[in-house]
Order: sequence, then C-alpha cells, then structure tokens
Amino acid sequence: MALHISESEVRAVLTMSMAIEAVEDISRKQANGEVVVHPRRRFELPGGGFFHYMAAADFSAGYVAMKQYTYVQGKIRFLVPLYEMRTGDLAALIEADYMGQLRTGAASGVATKYLSRQNSRVAAIIGTGGQARTQLEAIARVRRLESAKVYGRDVAKREKLSLEMTERLGFPVQSAPSSREAVRGADILCTATTAANPVVSGADLAPGVHMNAIGANHAHKRELDDEAVASADVIIVDSIEQSRQEAGDLILAFRGDEVCWTGVKKLSDVVAKKTPGRTSDTEVTLFKSNGIASWDLAVAMRVYALAKGKSLGRELPLWAGGVPT
Repeated sequence: MALHISESEVRAVLTMSMAIEAVEDISRKQANGEVVVHPRRRFELPGGGFFHYMAAADFSAGYVAMKQYTYVQGKIRFLVPLYEMRTGDLAALIEADYMGQLRTGAASGVATKYLSRQNSRVAAIIGTGGQARTQLEAIARVRRLESAKVYGRDVAKREKLSLEMTERLGFPVQSAPSSREAVRGADILCTATTAANPVVSGADLAPGVHMNAIGANHAHKRELDDEAVASADVIIVDSIEQSRQEAGDLILAFRGDEVCWTGVKKLSDVVAKKTPGRTSDTEVTLFKSNGIASWDLAVAMRVYALAKGKSLGRELPLWAGGVPT
C-alpha cells in the first residue's frame, strides 16, 4: 500500500545535511545518464492561479516521482507521488512544502560547495521567507561562514530572520537597511524573492563573489540586473532546457543572443567533474536555480526510506480491491 507522509513527519526525519547529500548524489547520476528529468510545465487557472508539474526517474535506484503543486490566491499546495519502477506501485504520497524548501536550499548548498571560493566567510541573503532560511542554512553547511547580512523590504521580517538565524547557526546574522548594504563585501550571495524586477545590481558585487539566484522562475521576472549577469565569468544552471523556458534572469539579460547560451553549463556536469566550475578565486560565478524534479525525487526517496524505518506515515488502501486486467 502507498504510504502517506505528512509535513510534520517530513520535518521529523529530513535534515539539511541529508538533503545536500541527496541532491549532490543524484546530480552525479544525472550527469552519468542514470537519471532523466522532465522540465516543469504549468497551466494558468481561471482567476490567475497556476497548476505546476514536473517529473524525474532514477533508473539506478528504481524510483520515479512527480512534483505537482497549485498556486491559487497566494496559497501553495505541494505533493510528491513516489512510484517504484519494478512493480509500478505507488510507494508514497508525500506532502512536500518543507521538503521543497530543503531541496532548493540544498541545491544552492551543492552549487556553493563547487563554485564559491574555499575561503568564503561572509554571506548575503536577499529575501526573508522560508527559502531565505534554507538558503542560509545550506551554505553554512558547506562553508565556514563568520557572518551574514539579510535584506527584505519588511523591516520586522528581516529583524526576526536575523535573530532566528543567529541563534540557529551560531554566527552573527545582521539586518541590512538595503540590498546594496547586504551585498557589498559578500563572498556568497543568495537571492530568494518573489520580485519581478532586479533586486541586485552588478555594481555592488564584490570581486570573486558566488551568486545563487533562486527566486525568479518566469521568463518575464528577474532578481539580477544586466550588469550582475554580465559580470559572471561562469554561469551554471540546473537544466538548460528549463532555463530557456523560465530563467528570466538569463532570458532578459541575454536578449535573444544565442551565443550567450553556449557558455551556460549544468550543475550536474560540474558535480560529476565533466565540466569545470570555478577555476580561480577572482572569477565571479552564478548559479541560476529554477528547481528540477530530480532534486524532489532525491529527497523523496530519502524521506520514504526514513519514514519506513521509523514506522511513520499511514497506509492508504489504494487499489485494495485489485486492478482489473
């Protein structure tokens, strides 16, 4: 029977370190052809809402998963069905809000591990939502951060985030009065906003900075201005096909110039050492993250195994009466 795993149960078993390990491992598999990914597609619903879906298959592990979610009236509902290839059975239905936050942060953690300078000590986070928390937590897992600055338009939210993350991570996280003040001097920058227009200017970037841009996933939305993208010596994405459809930061900066896309590389190839990432401390590196289904599959497999091991979840009697043949 399929196992229903709730949000609270996901939180009880999944850690950021586990998510980083899972995303890094499946990235290697993806580069080696063991994992196939279908890009995100979406329907626009009446009233301005959306239904999104994307899928991935890990042939070496024997599982396939789809992430599907709605965005209606400001509310998001995430679900990941996990299927076992050998039997074709639905192994689990996983509520996937927290799981998605962790996998997105984990992907930036993996990118930061491979693309930022080893001696990076200062981080900047633009955004104050759940993704901002997991972005900072993830990069703190892969680099020995000494401080961080946070900026968001809501003063109360950024003050709360600063206090919370200082206590959680054990180093000072300060509230910055502007994006410019947060970005200046940062070795690692993460943008995690819902902005449609740039929130980071290339003029404010420090030499050798690494950027994780994770917020804008529509062709008409961007978090980085033209100068910020142009300053990047190395541009890495999760999926070139998906980025061509929805990575507004790149689509708008490239302005239809196909030559610009020829230099864009995939994170999976960098992780598998099939293509170089950063080659010097002076380079500026950019990871444009849209979010791909292989990451959801990776953490879903981990959550399913952990939940079964701890006897969590509840069995759903799907097809209990048998399937007609």
